[in-house]
Amino acid sequence: MECTKYTAGDYKNGQSVRWCAGCGDHAILNVLHKAMAEVGVPPHMTAVISGIGCSSRLPYYMNTYGFHTIHGRAAAVAIGFKVANPAMTVWQVSGDGDGLAIGGNHFIHAVRRNIDINLLLFNNKIYGLTKGQYSPTSARGFVSKSSPYGTTEDPFIPAELVFGARGNFFARSIDVDLPTAQEVMVAAARHKGTSVVEMLQNCVIFNNGIHNYISDREFREERTIHLRHGEKMLFGKEHNKGLVRDGFLLKAVEIGKDGYTIDDVVVHDAHTQSNFLHQQLAMMDGYSLPLAVGVIRDVESPVYNEEVDHQIEEVRAKKGFSSLREMVLAGEHWEVK
Repeated sequence: MECTKYTAGDYKNGQSVRWCAGCGDHAILNVLHKAMAEVGVPPHMTAVISGIGCSSRLPYYMNTYGFHTIHGRAAAVAIGFKVANPAMTVWQVSGDGDGLAIGGNHFIHAVRRNIDINLLLFNNKIYGLTKGQYSPTSARGFVSKSSPYGTTEDPFIPAELVFGARGNFFARSIDVDLPTAQEVMVAAARHKGTSVVEMLQNCVIFNNGIHNYISDREFREERTIHLRHGEKMLFGKEHNKGLVRDGFLLKAVEIGKDGYTIDDVVVHDAHTQSNFLHQQLAMMDGYSLPLAVGVIRDVESPVYNEEVDHQIEEVRAKKGFSSLREMVLAGEHWEVK
């Protein structure tokens, strides 16, 4: 029997999209429709769950199940939904404020538990919906409505949080790089466990151009490196630059200069269990070293919701419980009269 083939249009619901003209969210939404069609999970087997923020309007534009939840709680709802409905494919959509500030606790524990959800983190380094306050990813010294003299805080780097929480999948793209965005979303959907995709997104109203230093076509190829598993880490307009080992660290070199050859360039291994090199790649910022886009880490690991299901079946088989009440009363208990 042939499998049903879906198109991007199958995941659109016809609602008028209400984001500012030029907002990077438009591009991400269009890519998500295409990625879902490529993966081929039916719309009725898909749920998109968001919190609060500009990006969190996205479920309104999906022909899937959708939940527009409360501020910072998208991950909590997505986790509960997935555990209760393990056959469903779950996408969580959060901004850098919703996901990493009030929702930061849920974010790290979703990653730590490795629940099978796909988390899209829209990072524009500003609170856009509430009109321009600095966010957890805004740089130290950033001037905003809530920091008129510049912030005195260091920002979160999303990748650092993912690796600190022992994450097994991290990828990154830019809103204007549509092919790479689709590539990483498809990879995220096919990964078993929590997948985190950071989308560097532009807010045209309150933080316009924040990612221009790496997104502008004029120098994007010189300041970003597209990582692909099993391929040499090359970048530059002529693909004549690469990353080589420099002791325990990485450095960028030009092939053919200072004695460096193509053989010195590191091959990307997204599947290695050790995250030592993955962290270094994810922390590159586009200045001294090119910013990494593509799938940086993609490692198999036990999935929380599957492990819970296995545990329930094992306990049932061993103990013979037929109900939750039987299980509760089987242990030490007492009656209050």
